[in-house]
Amino acid sequence: MKAIIPVAGIGTRLRPHTHTQPKALIPIAGKPIIAHIVDSLIEAGVNEFVFIIGYLGDKIEEYIQKNYPSITASFIIQTTGKGVGHAIWLAKENILQNNSEILIVFGDTIADVDLKKIIAEPYNLLGIKKVEDPRQFGVAEIDKDGNIVKMVEKPSIPVSNLALVGIYKIKDSHALFEALDSNISQKKTTHNEYTLTDALMSMIHSGYKFKSFDVANWYDCGKKDILLETNSILLKRLNYDTTKYKFENTIIIPPVFIGNGCKISNCIIGPNVSIGDEAILNYCILKESIIGPFSQIEYAILEKSLIGNDATLCGNKQSLNIGDSTEINFG
Repeated sequence: MKAIIPVAGIGTRLRPHTHTQPKALIPIAGKPIIAHIVDSLIEAGVNEFVFIIGYLGDKIEEYIQKNYPSITASFIIQTTGKGVGHAIWLAKENILQNNSEILIVFGDTIADVDLKKIIAEPYNLLGIKKVEDPRQFGVAEIDKDGNIVKMVEKPSIPVSNLALVGIYKIKDSHALFEALDSNISQKKTTHNEYTLTDALMSMIHSGYKFKSFDVANWYDCGKKDILLETNSILLKRLNYDTTKYKFENTIIIPPVFIGNGCKISNCIIGPNVSIGDEAILNYCILKESIIGPFSQIEYAILEKSLIGNDATLCGNKQSLNIGDSTEINFG
């Protein structure tokens, strides 16, 4: 089984963070998004990976090669703006030489699924979840037996509220690449991109069957609020031992993750805070936040904040002499 992970998007919804690093390397609960995805795939028995990289893709390649030397990894460059369907099509030679079954997992998607069970099933499978507003996703319509009968990419009038979550098990990979070949040669696009949804719909028209599987928890880590929510959920689940953190005059309120080499003093940290390696914090109160590695923060109160790598924040330091019956509000 091979996994294709498209990570070529430029992450416009997470700017300014994605000006200097790819979205897949933004840290959540102690490690980058891409690491959560790769770790879950390795645990399910996958050891061959094809990464479709683009903007700042060299950083993803460097991270994977450094942290996952035991896997077989290929890196294919995609220029921007051509869509996920085009990204998958670029992996054609890597896949078809062995006529492999494949898993496609979007590089900004973390979900609670049993990947081992999905891999073992003898079907084409697509993950779905009910959402309030499906217009920003691929949307599926299923019959009473759980078979997918229709898919539409980002419809203005959705056929259902079942979003495709970005996890696909494709048994008939040869047929997928034939459909992608056809769409690209005919310049068949949706919203000016070659979509994976269009190719899968072409397979359905050709008689291939797709079954759906429900995803209980799905985190599309493309927005700050969802990123912070996912960080909180994963911190609770991973339950890092906070008793090992010994910092001067500092209170830790779990769940919290603190990376290596951090210098922290006079702080209240937590709950739901992730701090990257070598960060320096002094006189801070932090909760519900992600602090990137090598950042320096002093005299600050932060809540629901996302601080990038190597960032510096120095807040106000006051020395006050306040008389009786005085009210001061800095808010």
